[in-house]
Amino acid sequence: MNDIKLVLKEQFQNFGIIKRISTYEEKATYQSHYLGLMWQFLNPAIQVGIYYLVFGLGVNGGRQVDGVPFIVWMLMGIITWFFLNSSILGMSNSIYRQVGMVSKMKFPVSVLPSVNMASNFVSYRWMMLLLIIAMFIAKVPITIYWLQYFYYFICMIAFLFSFGILNATITVLVRDYHIMLQSVLRLLFYLSGPIWNLHTMGQFKGRDSLVRLLELNPLYYIINGFRDSFLSRQWFWEIGSQTIFFWLLVLILLALGSHLHMKFRARFVDFI
Repeated sequence: MNDIKLVLKEQFQNFGIIKRISTYEEKATYQSHYLGLMWQFLNPAIQVGIYYLVFGLGVNGGRQVDGVPFIVWMLMGIITWFFLNSSILGMSNSIYRQVGMVSKMKFPVSVLPSVNMASNFVSYRWMMLLLIIAMFIAKVPITIYWLQYFYYFICMIAFLFSFGILNATITVLVRDYHIMLQSVLRLLFYLSGPIWNLHTMGQFKGRDSLVRLLELNPLYYIINGFRDSFLSRQWFWEIGSQTIFFWLLVLILLALGSHLHMKFRARFVDFI
């Protein structure tokens, strides 16, 4: 518990530093590109176009999903997935990539994963603006369910930080872990529901049990939660078992990640 308190305390005390470093990294990454920071919007937008052609027009045949055009339904999931995927991979490699530099300064290494997550917010905000425009064109009604967005946004940040501090620590200790994580995320892309509806898969023996198992995936919980909010489908307390499992998992990841981080961070440079 003390490890959790210390790690969280370092995030709040260094919030300004996190924001400044993330802003610097955004500019440094794209400073040699003609379009600069526009690539943070253009890159995911191009990927959205490709997925829509393949899964929206190809596989789905342009049919509506949950009463809205497929492109709107897909955007609700794919935008969240882009942020989750880029943050998980970036946070996993954050300490390994920069620990040599920060070890020479009075700097809390635990904020490095948060810096990477903050850097991805620019792209996320642009894509959310695109989603709002798409929902406006599709005449998706604004209801009180939309307030639930803030709950699932907190869920997303809590999960990313808990999983990120754990991944970042393990990556320093076992370098192969980052490569394995990339492969796992490629699989989770198809098991988390950003581009297809798990509940409309074909009938086969054990289908219902498989769906219930896949619903325990924290990435699915977050992605489906945003759809529940914007499509006014249900409140998070109506899926109580999934909600309880999600927060238990977040607490376990946070406790384990904080403990490992505090135990080994004094020797990170030695492992690298």
